[in-house]
Amino acid sequence: MTTGQPAEVVIVGTGATGYTAAKVLRAEGFTGSITLIGSEQEATYRRPAVSKELLMGTKSVDQVRLGAAIEGVDVRTGVTAVAVTDSAVELDQGDPIPYDAVLLATGSRARQLDFPGHVFTLRSATDVAPLHADILRTGSLLVIGGGLIGCEAAAAARSLGAEVTVLEAASAPLSRIAPPKISQMYRDLHTDNGITMHTDVTVTSLDEQDDGTLRATARDGRSWSAGTVLVSAGSVPNVELGADMGLETASGILVDAAMRTSRPNVYAAGDVAEVPNTILGGTYRSEHWNGAVDQATRAARSILGLDVGSLDVPLGWSTQHGLNLQFAGWTGAEDEYVVVRGSIEERRFTACALRGDTLVGAIGVGFPKDIRQIRSLIASADPIDRELLGEDWLDRPHAVVR
Repeated sequence: MTTGQPAEVVIVGTGATGYTAAKVLRAEGFTGSITLIGSEQEATYRRPAVSKELLMGTKSVDQVRLGAAIEGVDVRTGVTAVAVTDSAVELDQGDPIPYDAVLLATGSRARQLDFPGHVFTLRSATDVAPLHADILRTGSLLVIGGGLIGCEAAAAARSLGAEVTVLEAASAPLSRIAPPKISQMYRDLHTDNGITMHTDVTVTSLDEQDDGTLRATARDGRSWSAGTVLVSAGSVPNVELGADMGLETASGILVDAAMRTSRPNVYAAGDVAEVPNTILGGTYRSEHWNGAVDQATRAARSILGLDVGSLDVPLGWSTQHGLNLQFAGWTGAEDEYVVVRGSIEERRFTACALRGDTLVGAIGVGFPKDIRQIRSLIASADPIDRELLGEDWLDRPHAVVR
């Protein structure tokens, strides 16, 4: 450990971000104290499995642990940080923990809708067992929200034999990351697997019926009933600790490319952090696994005063009905998309997202190497010659699919 490095580091959050940061600190030779604290009782696990393998019951939490214990790290699970002062993290139980540097890796929580009655959300391993049991008990699931988690949970419930209906407020599922043609492909995929999906639905009430089912009623008067209801309406970053200590926030805690907040020796990373978009300008929050790991690595190196390099281009994935979707960069429904390999109709393709001559993202099924290559092109920030886009590394002509 070199002069100027902290002696005591506290990491708030035991998810992938917190665990990875602690691991990187040790790997970089940090010999001071590291305390890792989190509200969840479970040791760190791979959260993407929650709406897939864990809900389907094909894997246990122990089978999706992130890794072994890190030597010399004081891990405190089931403990909640209630305040961060200039020198210590205060807990809901036990003495405050002093720090020289603190990393806020507090993640995010499921967005709640104001519905009475018993509904489920799905964000952590703790949520899985009661939801899984209720789906098996009732044999039917109504999912309010057709984003990634909602669609993955719908597919998982269908694999359990449940009758499944998805209600999405937008005009298409997965509309935050996919253009209409790819969204339609996923709608067809769910329909082919026996799931009923309705779009342009704004649910205004949820009422328990005499037979124990719940009925969701839309603004236009339509209604649907099921024995189990899952609300999957996005997430809310856990910014409260940072906001209470006066950190600058927007949709998340604002940080620079080295994960530094507006206060010295205070860092933030993962779902809770709003990072600069050094390619397109502005800021964004990465709510995916790769972003959590990349930012955690960056935060740990920054705490130690080491070079952090450039932020990775975001990367995410989703598995639904055995089909693995990968997406990189900043894809959106309004971008222009060019298919550069395969066919959307055949559900095996790579499509590039363009804004003018700027390559901003990619989305595809079945060609993961393409997505990795396109991430490098996005990171270069070089203007794209549309003809060269195909000639450089793809083997068939591209076609605009808007």
